Amino acid sequence: WVLKRENMDNIFAGFFSPLNALSKDINCGSLVPDIVFHENEDSYTVRAEIPGVKKVDIDVSVHDGVLTINAESRYQHEDKEQGRVIHQERRYGKYVRSIRLGKDVDESNVKANYNDGVLELELPKLEEVKPKKIEIAVN
Repeated sequence: WVLKRENMDNIFAGFFSPLNALSKDINCGSLVPDIVFHENEDSYTVRAEIPGVKKVDIDVSVHDGVLTINAESRYQHEDKEQGRVIHQERRYGKYVRSIRLGKDVDESNVKANYNDGVLELELPKLEEVKPKKIEIAVN
């Protein structure tokens, strides 16, 4: 038995990747989109890579401080006139990702943009409730 470099790379990749992210078999479960998550003083920004997905097949929700992204990449049958497929590495299936943001997200003003396989979400924070100063009358 010979251990090749490619096999070692696959073994270690599993430790650093989200569960099922390396799965190419639709029956193994959901695909996990890669994300970049930023926070600044006024908002959160989330960028999720979901290649091969049409805009109509993306569902984004924010409820009780949890952002959930659901999307589906559907298999498209190739025209038989082009010959048979020998090898294919394109992924098909459902992408699912949930992120706990916290209770400070203004859920009614979330903005979403999808371009070139990247979903970008802008999640503004709620205005802080400032303490109200109570004046004391002197008699």
